[in-house]
Amino acid sequence: MSKTPSYWNKAKKYLSKKDKTMSSLIKKYKSPSETVLTSRRDVFFSLCKSIIGQQISVAAANSVFLKFKKKCKNKINAKTVNKLSSSQLKSCGLSRQKVKGIKSLAEQVLNKTFNPKVIASMSDEEAIIYLSKLRQIGRWSAEMILLFTYNRPNIWPVQDIGLLRAISKNYNKKYLPPESYVKLLQKRFSPYCSVATWYLWRSIDPEPIQY
Repeated sequence: MSKTPSYWNKAKKYLSKKDKTMSSLIKKYKSPSETVLTSRRDVFFSLCKSIIGQQISVAAANSVFLKFKKKCKNKINAKTVNKLSSSQLKSCGLSRQKVKGIKSLAEQVLNKTFNPKVIASMSDEEAIIYLSKLRQIGRWSAEMILLFTYNRPNIWPVQDIGLLRAISKNYNKKYLPPESYVKLLQKRFSPYCSVATWYLWRSIDPEPIQY
């Protein structure tokens, strides 16, 4: 795990000046909560975790992921995963679609049709489009990868239910909050939407989020 992003303290000051609600959230959730936004810098690991966790509870996802990790003998990489059969992956509790997604990811990393190294030089939107071409990875999953694996500073995942719930709660809006209001906040929080997202998530979740 790497350290907290270099922009974090600067972002807290910026957001505190821009928005009273954000200022109070930042004061409320002081260290160590913000230090949890660290990164493994291992996009293959994170993509596997993302695919496994789709449309199931956190507890179920953790259970399946532990079985998957054991099946990989604690070496979650493209070579290891590529050697596993579909039935071996299914035995971890993965659906047929998720097995196909993980197998496809491993193949694309090995044949270099997907190259995580190029993401560093892409804009957020280019990276989202690139990641979304992978099987089982949509826009939301791509945004989570950019936020948690690459620690991009300005990710505002408008499809995220937790973020929308947190906006409703903290800004006294009905659920779902109006799209125009969500866009207004995005404009206000840029270029540090990732940090604002983090504190909004914290306001509705007793545990700091890890991905």
